[in-house]
Amino acid sequence: MSHSKSGCHSCLEGKGFAIPFTMAFQPIVDLHERRISTYEALVRGPEGQPAMSVLSQVTADNRYAFDQACRVKAIELAASLGLDRRLSINFLPNAVYDPKACIRATLAAAERVNFPLDLITFEITEDERITDTPHLLSIIKEYRRHGFRVALDDFGAGYAGLNVLAEMIVDVVKLDIALVRDIDHDQRRRTIALGMIKVCQELGVDVVAEGVERTQELKVLRDAGVRYVQGFLFSRPVVNSLVKDSDINLIL
Repeated sequence: MSHSKSGCHSCLEGKGFAIPFTMAFQPIVDLHERRISTYEALVRGPEGQPAMSVLSQVTADNRYAFDQACRVKAIELAASLGLDRRLSINFLPNAVYDPKACIRATLAAAERVNFPLDLITFEITEDERITDTPHLLSIIKEYRRHGFRVALDDFGAGYAGLNVLAEMIVDVVKLDIALVRDIDHDQRRRTIALGMIKVCQELGVDVVAEGVERTQELKVLRDAGVRYVQGFLFSRPVVNSLVKDSDINLIL
C-alpha cells in the first residue's frame, strides 16, 4: 500500500541517531457484534518494513524515547485516520521510570488530536522480563486512573502466567498465538487454553485470542465463549490505514 512520507512516520531521537518508523493497524474482531472492536497499533519501518527493522535498533539508552514516541505516533496516526473504535498500544513496562511523568506525552497527544482517553488500551508487552512487580502495579493503577484499559499481552507465553494475573488487575488478557495455533486438534494446547479462558471469565476479564488463522481454531474458541479474536483469518496488519468492517472475513 502506498503512502506519503510526509506526516506518515516519526523519528526517534536519541544518543545522536534517529530511527524512522510508522504504524500498522490490525483489527480485533467482536464476534458477538460482528464488527471490529479495536485496532492494535504495531510498529513498522517507514515504508512498511517488518517491526524488527525498528526494534533491533532499540537499546537501553533509547528505550524510553522509543516507548514515548510509539505512544504519540499511534494516537496521532489513529486520529488522522478517523479511528472511532478502541486503540490498543503496546508499552514497555521497564521503560516507564515514573508512571505520572511518563504518561504526560500520551495525555498531551490525545488532547492535541482530540482522541478520547477511554478508547485507549495499553498492552503490557514482555520483550524484557518484569523484575519489579510493585512498579508495574503502580503503572497500571495510574493508567486506570486516567480511564485507560490495561491488557496483558501474550498470556500463556514467556513470563505471563496465572501468577501474573493473580497479582495484577487488568481488563483484558490476550491469549498467546502459541496456545491458539492448532487448538482444534492439539488436546494439550486446547486443555491449557480452555482452562485459562475459564479463569479469565470467572475473574471478569475479557479474552482476546491472538493469531487465529483457521476456521477450525475459531470454532473451538467461539464454543469456549471467546468473544474477541485477532489474526490473519480476519486481516493482516495494514500500514498507515484502517481495515473496515466490510473488509473483515466474518466466517461463522
